[in-house]
Order: sequence, then C-alpha cells, then structure tokens
Amino acid sequence: MRRPSKDSTQKLSAESQRLAALSQAMGQAGSRIEERGFEQHLDSHLHKLLKSHHQDTIDATLNNLFATDLNAYDVLMDAVEAVSEAVHIAAEDEGGAGYNALLIAAPILAWTRFSISSGAIPADVLSTLNTHLAAHLLADDTQLALSPNLFSIDQLPRSHAETYALTHKLAQAAHKGVPLKPTAKPLETAPFLADTRYLLAVVVAPVGAPLFRWQAPGSMTTFAADRASALLAWQAQATPTIARLLPGCGVELLLPEAYYVACREADKAIRPVSIRAAVHYLTHTLNIEASELRAVIGGFGEEPSGDGQIDEYRIGFTVRQSNDVIYGIVWPLYGQEDEDGTPAEGLVPALLGERKTPVDEILALLQEAGVTQVKRHSERFPSEFCDDCGAPLFVDPTAELVHAEMPEDAPAGDTHFH
Repeated sequence: MRRPSKDSTQKLSAESQRLAALSQAMGQAGSRIEERGFEQHLDSHLHKLLKSHHQDTIDATLNNLFATDLNAYDVLMDAVEAVSEAVHIAAEDEGGAGYNALLIAAPILAWTRFSISSGAIPADVLSTLNTHLAAHLLADDTQLALSPNLFSIDQLPRSHAETYALTHKLAQAAHKGVPLKPTAKPLETAPFLADTRYLLAVVVAPVGAPLFRWQAPGSMTTFAADRASALLAWQAQATPTIARLLPGCGVELLLPEAYYVACREADKAIRPVSIRAAVHYLTHTLNIEASELRAVIGGFGEEPSGDGQIDEYRIGFTVRQSNDVIYGIVWPLYGQEDEDGTPAEGLVPALLGERKTPVDEILALLQEAGVTQVKRHSERFPSEFCDDCGAPLFVDPTAELVHAEMPEDAPAGDTHFH
C-alpha cells in the first residue's frame, strides 16, 4: 500500500469529509456509470481545492482514509494525482470538444564520482530534445511544451497543488506555442553518487486523440512492443544529448510517461544504481577490492523494533576487519512493496510466480558488485538521523546506530547518501 504522512488523528473539516465521502462512494460503486458519476464530482471538487492551493485539506483526508478505509484512500490518491497532472483546455469555437493535456516526466538515472548537474537547459539542447520526443514518443498532431530546466528530485513540485499549477502553466504554453523561460534561481540540490534527473513537459492533443505513439489505433494489439521500441529509440537518439547536460556521468534514460508513474518508476530504478555507484566509489577511493568490503543491512521504520512497518532498508559499508561504517545508502520501499515482497492487493501470488523480496534483490546486487560478506540484522530500527547534519544513521555489525564516516586519510570526495 502507499505510505502517507504519519499524523491521521486530526479532526476532518467539512471539505475533507466531503472528499472522503465521494472517495468512499466511488470505491463502493456497483457499476461503471455510477462510478463515473462519483468520479466527476470528486474531480470537480479536487480541481477547486488544488486551484486554491488547499493542499492541507487533501492531505488531512488522505491521512484519515489511510487509517480508516484503504480502498477509499487509493481512490482519492489516484484521483488527486490524475487531476493534478492533467488538464482540459476548452475549444475556442463553440461546440468544440477541446484538448487534453498531460504532464509527463522523462527520468534520467545518473551516477558519478563527481557532481550531477541540474538547472537551465541551453536552447539548442532543448530544441534537440523536443525533436526526439516528438519523433519517437508522441503521437502525430500533438503539441509539446518542454520545460527549459533539468530538475533534481529536490526541485520537483512538492505537493499536488504545485504539480497542478505547473501542469496548467505548461499546458497553456504548449497550446499557444509560447516559449518558456528557465527558473531564475532553482533550489539547491544535495550531491549524491547516484541520483535522478527529470525533463518535464506537457503534451496536448485533441480530446479523443492519442498522446503517445503506442496509443494509436494501429498499436492496439502491439502496445507493449511499441512502448519498448519507443524507449529504445529515445535512449539511442537522446542519450548523447543528455550526456552533454551531465558531463562526467554515466546515464540511463527511462521511458517518458505520465508524471507520477514516471517518478515512481525512477525512484525504484535508482536504487540498484546507488549500490553499484557506492561500491565503485569506495573501491576506487580507498584503493581496495570489493571483496574487502562488508555490507550491513538493517530494516528501519517510524516505529522501534517489534511489529512496526519497515519503510526502508539502510545499507552501511565497512572494511571487512572493522566495525566502523564508512559509507551508507538508503533503499526505500514504495507502493505495494514490503519486507516480505508482498504482491499487489487482489493478485493471486500463485499466478505471479516466485517473487524476490527487497532484501533478496539487495543481496543479489551486492554479490554482483563483488561484496561477498554481508551482515543482516533481523530486528527493526527506528528511522533516526544525525542531529547536526541530518544524515541518516546506519547500523553497524554490533547493531549500534552510527554516523557513516569515511576514514580521515581517505581522499576528499562526495560522502552524501541516497
């Protein structure tokens, strides 16, 4: 299940109660017609709240539903994401159907021993990326507005209301063909060995027309193959251009698609890259072999050890003959994931085949990277952070929570954690 804010005890306002009631009604609808009727009312209410920046009302409702009605929680979460990443543009001529606009993200996985750039995109690079998006991913007769900024995670919209505002801004630019200016002073972003960068854009098409090439009528029976071909073409054509924006970095381009889906896929995809980047950094910085490292894995959550939920795994690295944690990375759990690899609700596990747990995946990646000595703690630890610098604390081989510190004689370099 999705993970909300922890405080779900506050009393709901009248607006929040209405949101909750509509979400519950939609989740319990007995027919598609009934469901769509409730959906229209829910979407209309969300539009008003997002336009007026009442994010707190939406958050309070989500927190309450997470504690009381998971089905309604999922309905509301899906609805608020859909409303904030899409917009309908009315037709200028009376009686016209108008246009649909969708915010999309093109995630870029990047890794380096140096720094990963973000910020303004030069005009010639922006033009090239526009061309590749239109040629390989977007349906014919669509309009596109590509933001002239390369975004880090810290620079993405921080709420559904901010996403809604960005979607509308880019949608108008796409529909009217208005050029966009880069953000004058983007927020600073923390440096990591492996991180994600994003291209954000809005694509506009007439109501009923496809947005992406794999939506075209001729692709109905070859949907998966056409998506895969589009990704390969995007990677082949756009990677050299992206490499110009990220000098000194290894990069991998993921499929550009609807904003929230693309961001979630990128969150998952960066985790294996973080492990490989950490091992590469440590072996080269300390001039040792991967087999001389030890990994220490601990499960962490808001609640202390016991029956509390694990929200993330933290992987600390030590030299094999020492208990000192010299580096660490965080492996968060997303969506339907938990420590046992539980499948999505409603799916029969037998139909899915054998599923790897997150720890199984971590162990396989460490072994692939050459780290053969691994200590896994069975107890769950509280999600604690350093009071001075805010860095996550990692568990050492003796089950103590410690700050990860590179040896004093190690060459200076990036010591942030993903």
